[in-house]
Amino acid sequence: MIPGQRETPAPGSGGTDKFDDDQYPAYTMGRAAEMIGATQGFLRSLDEAGFLAPQRSAGGHRRYSRHQLRLAARVRELVDHGTGLDAACRIVTLEDQLHEAQRENTELRSAE
Repeated sequence: MIPGQRETPAPGSGGTDKFDDDQYPAYTMGRAAEMIGATQGFLRSLDEAGFLAPQRSAGGHRRYSRHQLRLAARVRELVDHGTGLDAACRIVTLEDQLHEAQRENTELRSAE
C-alpha cells in the first residue's frame, strides 16, 4: 500500500469532519509545497516514484492530505541530509507502517 493512501469516510457517513480528517485531500500542490518547504517538482517526483498518490480534483489537479504532507516533509528531510530519494521513500514507508501497526496494537490492547 502507498503511504498516506487510506480510505476517507464519506461526508455525512458518520466519519470525522473534514477539518479534523488527517486524510482529507485539502491542499493544492502549490500550497502543499509551500507548507513543507519544497518545490512542486519535488512533490511530482514523489508521485512519479509511487510514494504518494494524491487525489485529483475534478480538473485533474493534485490534492494532498495533512498525512501525506507529513510523509513528504519527512522524505524531504532525509533527502536534505544526503539520503537518496528511493531510499528515503522506503525508510518513510517503513516508519509509517510501523507507526500504524503500533497504533493498531494499542487499540487492540485497550479493547481487551
